[in-house]
Amino acid sequence: MSLDQSRHRAESANEITVVPRRGRGTELILLIFAVGIATFAYVNVDLGALGEVPPNAMAYLGGFSAVAGVAHIVIRIRAPYADPVILPIVVTLCGLGLAMIHRLDLADDTSRATVQLTWMLVGASLFIAVLFLLRDHRVLARYPYLAGLTGLILLILPLLPVIGHSIRGAQIWIKVGGMTFQPGEAAKIVLIIAFAGFLVQTREALALAGRRFLGVDLPRPRDLGPILIVWVAGLGILTVQNDLGPSILLFGSFVLLIYIATERISWVILGLLLIAVGAYAAYRVVGHVQTRFDLWLDPFIDPTGQIAQSLFGLAYGGTLGTGLGQGHPNMIPIAESDFIGAALGEELGLAGLTAIILLYALLVSRGLRAALVMRDPFGKLLAAGLASALMLQVFVVIGGVTKLIPLSGLTTPFLSLGGSSLVMNWVLVALLIKLSDAARRPAPTEAPSYTDDATTQVVKLR
Repeated sequence: MSLDQSRHRAESANEITVVPRRGRGTELILLIFAVGIATFAYVNVDLGALGEVPPNAMAYLGGFSAVAGVAHIVIRIRAPYADPVILPIVVTLCGLGLAMIHRLDLADDTSRATVQLTWMLVGASLFIAVLFLLRDHRVLARYPYLAGLTGLILLILPLLPVIGHSIRGAQIWIKVGGMTFQPGEAAKIVLIIAFAGFLVQTREALALAGRRFLGVDLPRPRDLGPILIVWVAGLGILTVQNDLGPSILLFGSFVLLIYIATERISWVILGLLLIAVGAYAAYRVVGHVQTRFDLWLDPFIDPTGQIAQSLFGLAYGGTLGTGLGQGHPNMIPIAESDFIGAALGEELGLAGLTAIILLYALLVSRGLRAALVMRDPFGKLLAAGLASALMLQVFVVIGGVTKLIPLSGLTTPFLSLGGSSLVMNWVLVALLIKLSDAARRPAPTEAPSYTDDATTQVVKLR
C-alpha cells in the first residue's frame, strides 16, 4: 500500500460521525410539565367555579401520567430518535381541552369530559398500535391509488341511506347503533397518503413549465388534470354533504403538497384562483354556504348567536382572561366543539389563546422540520402533508371563531369534544412521530474492510 493510500484511509477513518441525541430524556421532562399543566388547569376550573379542589384530582393526575408515560415508553422502544417535542405538545393540548370541557360540564350539569377522556384513551391506544405495526413508512407509498379510493369511500359513507346521519345540516356523519363517527377525519389522513404517493410518481411532469404569463411560469395544460379532479371532488363534497370543512381541507392540502413537490408558485396561484371560483359557485348554488357567508358579514342576523357570542366571549376575556372557572363560556353555542377556541379565549384571555396557537405552530414546525431532513421523497411529502393539513385546519377553525374568515365547521385538533377527531389526530401524530424518527435516525454506514490505528470521533448533537 502506498503512502498516499494509507494517508487517505487514515483521514477517512478519522472523519467525524454525527450521531444525533435521541432526546428521550428531554421528552420525559417536557411530559412532566405537560401533565402538570393539564392537572393544574383541571384543578383551577373547580377552584374558580366551586371554590374547592376536585376530589378526583389525584386520580386525574395519575391517569394522565399513565397515558403520557406509556406513550413515552413506546416511543423509546419503537421510535427512539423521534422528535422529543411532539408528544408533550399533544398532551398539553389534550389536557387544556379536557379542562375546558369539564368547565362546561360544571355549567351545564353534563359529563362530556368523561366521554372525551375515554376517546383520548382510544386515540392513545391507536397511537401505540401505529408505532408498533408500522415498521417502515415507505410501505404506505406502494398503494397510492388504493389509498385514494379508500379515502373517497370514507367521504361517501355519510351519504348512504341507512348509516348516513346529519347534524346541524351537515351530512358528514355515520351512525351505527348508538355511536356516531365522522369518516372524513380518517379520510383526511388516507388522502394525504394517497396525494404523497401520487406526487412522488408525477412530480417531475408537474414541475415542467408551460407558457410564461406576468413573470410566472404556468403549468402545462396537459398537467392540470389532477388539480382539477381534486377541485371538482371538493365541490362535490361541499354540494352533497352541505359542509365547507372537508372540501377546504381536501383541496387546500393537495395544493400545498403540489407546491412542495414541484416548488412552482404557479400551482399556488392556480389553486387560489380555483378556490375563489369554487367559493363563488358554492355561494350561488349551496344555501348552507350562502348562510355561512352572510353570518360572516353580519353575525347579528344569526338567531342562535354563534359568532356574535364567540366575539363577546373573546372581548369579555380581554388580554389575560377571566380565569378558569370564572367566565361564562357556556353562553357560547357549541362551545365544547366548534367554538372551544372562543371559550378558552374568554377564560385564558388573548395571552392564553395566543399561547395555544403557538403550541400548534410549534407542532407544525416540528413536522415540517422532519420533512426537511427526510431522505426519501415520499417521507418528505407525507410529513409535509400531515403538518400542512394540521396547520390548515387550525387556521380555518380559529379564523372562523374570530370572524377572520367564514365559519367552516371543522373541529379544533385535540381540544374539541369529538371522538372521531381526537382519535384520528392521535393517529396523525403517530405518523409524524414515526417520520421524525426516520428523519433523525443516523444513516446506515458500511463497516471498513481494513483495520488500523485510526479512531472515529463521535459528536452528539442536541
